[in-house]
Amino acid sequence: MKFGEMQQSARHYINGRWETGTTTGTSENPSDTREVVAEYARADRNQTELAIRAAADALPHWSHSTPQRRADVLDQIGNEILARKDELGMLLAREEGKTLPEGIGEVARAGQIFKFFAGEALRIPGETMASVRPGIQVDVTREPVGVVGIIAPWNFPFAIPAWKIAPALAYGNTVVFKPAELVPTCGWALAEIISRCGLPAGVFNLVMGSGREVGQTLVDHPLVNALSFTGSMATGERILQSAAARRAKVQLEMGGKNPLVVLADADLDQAIECAVQGSYFSTGQRCTASSRLIVEEPVHDAFVARLRNRLAGLKVGHALERGIDIGPVVDRGQLEQNQSYLDIARNEGAEHVWGGELLERPTPGHYMSPALFLARPEHRVAREEIFGPIACVLRADDYEHALALANDTPFGLCAGICTTSLKHATHFRRHAEVGMTMVNLPTAGVDFHVPFGGRKGSSYGSREQGRYAAEFYTTVKTGYVLA
Repeated sequence: MKFGEMQQSARHYINGRWETGTTTGTSENPSDTREVVAEYARADRNQTELAIRAAADALPHWSHSTPQRRADVLDQIGNEILARKDELGMLLAREEGKTLPEGIGEVARAGQIFKFFAGEALRIPGETMASVRPGIQVDVTREPVGVVGIIAPWNFPFAIPAWKIAPALAYGNTVVFKPAELVPTCGWALAEIISRCGLPAGVFNLVMGSGREVGQTLVDHPLVNALSFTGSMATGERILQSAAARRAKVQLEMGGKNPLVVLADADLDQAIECAVQGSYFSTGQRCTASSRLIVEEPVHDAFVARLRNRLAGLKVGHALERGIDIGPVVDRGQLEQNQSYLDIARNEGAEHVWGGELLERPTPGHYMSPALFLARPEHRVAREEIFGPIACVLRADDYEHALALANDTPFGLCAGICTTSLKHATHFRRHAEVGMTMVNLPTAGVDFHVPFGGRKGSSYGSREQGRYAAEFYTTVKTGYVLA
């Protein structure tokens, strides 16, 4: 199938069959709102329950399949994604609004994730040890957790589903996958590839629709043993409360308000690039975006002046246009939220340095220029996740003050520091209250083979990605044998 240049009709994939929905919806191109990217099927609670029951019925067989079979399936999926990364990257750029190079890069990452977990399927760990009692052997093994409900966000419509679906299948679980309604075609394109990889019917299911219907059914259903969710803190907290009532396993990734500390000894050119890439690329629509730039007093003014000049040179435009640095905001609702935060920042007394204007381009889209403010720690622009191309600079007296400002947030996903001091870099890595730290790197760049996740309000449950994914997608069993 070719997804790159035509409108699609995306259907559900339930129990090995493509199904229409009870209603339909459409997704549009944020770079050109005249273009409908897809018409897609929307499910209700009953159709979602059919998918859940199919996954439950398929679990006994798939959970006892051989590691080699699971590895072969995942490797095949990864190979096809990588072979079609240009085509799928164009689809991603059209539906979500990432620039084409970013879209292709994300798709390639999704393919690499599937291939990584193909290997992990062959390396599921266990232990054999002596008992404290004579003549007894103890084995510790990992088994699938069961039916996994996956609720994915719109901002990484290939990579985030990949890093949830791949480990779920690798460890022998069955899956019901709900993509975000803003990016149904990306979810369907991934499902279409998975549907042809030789999985038994019911092992993988795609159900599109609203959080109120599809998402809540996944959260509440007694046959769903585990839920992996990436999205807002408010929604994640509701999911946790509902799922905890029936003792389902829960994994939540819920955003961040990530600091990038710039010390006086930093390479300022390098720090500017870390700030621009971390704060504004992907239109700032990343939970790892560094939206708080904490700059030590001696270089504060020089940093702000250089950053302003760098922002003035960034090109905002159609995601498929060559030479574009920043694509459109994903939809009108997000654009309006971004604009409301500009008003909030001004009304609270933050100093507007640059940007934030709505932009007109040859095609009608959700375009705005990257915005920068000078703020105080109590300002909402410095405390709340905005999820757009908006950052603020906070002035720090010294390193200790900068560290305190970095930790002064209800979030704790990641934090970066730009410095040439090994002492300060080492101390920051140890004392930043986050799940990931970066030294002289943008906060938004992470690898697929190592743990991803945060602390405080950013995350709940065990880590995603890498070998640590086994903590969520498996359950541990201890066995005793009289030798």
